[in-house]
Amino acid sequence: MLWLYAFITVTIIIEVLRRFVFDFSSIWGEEAARYAFIYLVWIGAAVGVRNRSHISFSILVDILPARGAATFSIFGNLAVMTFAGFALYWSIEPVLTSLKYGSVSEGLQLSRAWFLVAVPLGFTLVMLRAIEATIADIRAFASNRRPPSGEKLFD
Repeated sequence: MLWLYAFITVTIIIEVLRRFVFDFSSIWGEEAARYAFIYLVWIGAAVGVRNRSHISFSILVDILPARGAATFSIFGNLAVMTFAGFALYWSIEPVLTSLKYGSVSEGLQLSRAWFLVAVPLGFTLVMLRAIEATIADIRAFASNRRPPSGEKLFD
């Protein structure tokens, strides 16, 4: 993911310099940075599920015994998988429509499907990471351990 951050940063710096110093901007720069950011967001969502770093309310989970916390976490993962499944299903339609009509991006002149596929890809990765988290939570439940948790930002 670091390479996406670097690409976005370098592209935006180049575009700002071109626009304000040389009074010229490229057609592709802003669009390339935007689409790279879209991929970064969706891949980052899956990384957040893997690291369990998404916003969560842990007050109830913290006072529950180990099996109760694992059960609560399993249901949370099932909710994430359900939402991601619906979102995956509905995010495929724009990709198929783009492929059907051959729409291309304005600046890069690439098929929009390459950029629209970031959403179903992201939700697929979120589902896979939620399945992985659910398996870890089931193991924690079976061994009467607390489920893994992400780092706390606030106490």
